[in-house]
Amino acid sequence: MKTIIVLAFLLLSFSGYSQVPNTLSPAEKVYGLSKFWQEVNYNFVYLNRVDRTQWDNRYKELITIVQNTKNDYEYYRELQKFCAFLKDGHTNVYLPKTIEQMNTMFGDYRFFIENIGDKAIITRVNFSKKDEIPVGSEVIEVNGMPTQKYIDEKVAPYISSSTNYVVKDYSMSGLLRGLEGDTFTLKIQLPDNKIKTLTLTHKTTREKEVYPAFEPDRQLLDFKWVNKDIAYVSLNSFEDNKIDSLFIGLLPELYKAKGLIIDLRYNGGGSTGIGTAILKYLSNDTVFYGARNTTREHNATYKAWGTFFTEKDTLKDNPDWGMTKQEVAKFYLMAKGNYYYNFPYETETIHLNAKRIVVPTVLLIGHNTASAAEDFLIRADNQKHMIKIGQNSFGSTGQPLMFDLPGGGSARVCTKKDTYPDGREFVGFGVKPDIEVIPTLNDYLHKKDPAMDNAVSYLKKKLVK
Repeated sequence: MKTIIVLAFLLLSFSGYSQVPNTLSPAEKVYGLSKFWQEVNYNFVYLNRVDRTQWDNRYKELITIVQNTKNDYEYYRELQKFCAFLKDGHTNVYLPKTIEQMNTMFGDYRFFIENIGDKAIITRVNFSKKDEIPVGSEVIEVNGMPTQKYIDEKVAPYISSSTNYVVKDYSMSGLLRGLEGDTFTLKIQLPDNKIKTLTLTHKTTREKEVYPAFEPDRQLLDFKWVNKDIAYVSLNSFEDNKIDSLFIGLLPELYKAKGLIIDLRYNGGGSTGIGTAILKYLSNDTVFYGARNTTREHNATYKAWGTFFTEKDTLKDNPDWGMTKQEVAKFYLMAKGNYYYNFPYETETIHLNAKRIVVPTVLLIGHNTASAAEDFLIRADNQKHMIKIGQNSFGSTGQPLMFDLPGGGSARVCTKKDTYPDGREFVGFGVKPDIEVIPTLNDYLHKKDPAMDNAVSYLKKKLVK
């Protein structure tokens, strides 16, 4: 009887898999795996941080595993797990568009989960369930496992990120992601500490209304006056250069401000140049100091020569080969895949014949402040009138190499390492706020924005002085 129950549970848990076709041949699956492994080996800028033996051994194991995957979804999940081993936010494997994962919808139920205080907190539900599953409830168990254990084994291993806190965020928000028909058994602790058990199956939720209602969609740029002295500007993306003209159009208003809040918490990046065009108006500097950039360098012949040398050989000249020790070191490192090219460092001269807005300024940052938005922070690092408030940024930027994979999927591999001008690293750590503000569940339930509150309080004190 116990065996029958377990088998039934497994059938329920993986029922969505039967809907996904198996379009790829075993050879195509191995080719896609090998393509990704090859591009990483040649182009991944952080390969020196990877245990090569483990990386290669995992590749060899996957050659057999991927050939036996039951369908395209299972295949791509293996690639995503392989990619996550690299721990980089700009190195990813993307599912084919034909494979649609569900996340928040379970037919009669729909709810959204966020990481609040390292707990999987339900922050929004479909309106008809708001009393049954109150906002603030915590998912404490998934499919018979404590939530954290389930995340550690079933969710986090598939997430590519440079920072542990982003893995946590993504694990919570995607805790129940799966295919239509996939079933989850949950234990939920309600705010009154009662425990509710639900068995939910992914299915489109017809009910549109949610509680609390969705916030209005953020515009490319949002603006408001906090009070008569403090202006608030949210720069929500650097993907579209239209934001530059929108910002310039606000200048007559912004020139009135005695204090300024620039919100980058919702900015996932885009083009560094777009952000820089705005930053020019927020500084009196005539020169900006951006990130230093590094990439790996290959030369097939140098690599071949390098195979004849050991690490010990790099300590002295080699008269037999007519090489200096610097050349020996270069060829040796190239053979190991560890030779790097440092791009010439160039400052950016600012030519701007316009009035600047140099007033006490708060930059609001958080875990979703990423990529080109982090480049914005690097350029703003030495601005004495600016302060950063919030949480660590996303902790990943660079130049990804994009390529297609069999079956309609795709991948990207980060090829460029960025650091502060003085060499300090932020990829893998995030740009740190000067004043850290971590929102609590109580803040969420009472619709408080503690980082914003801190920013306003800080500027009020500065303006009194």
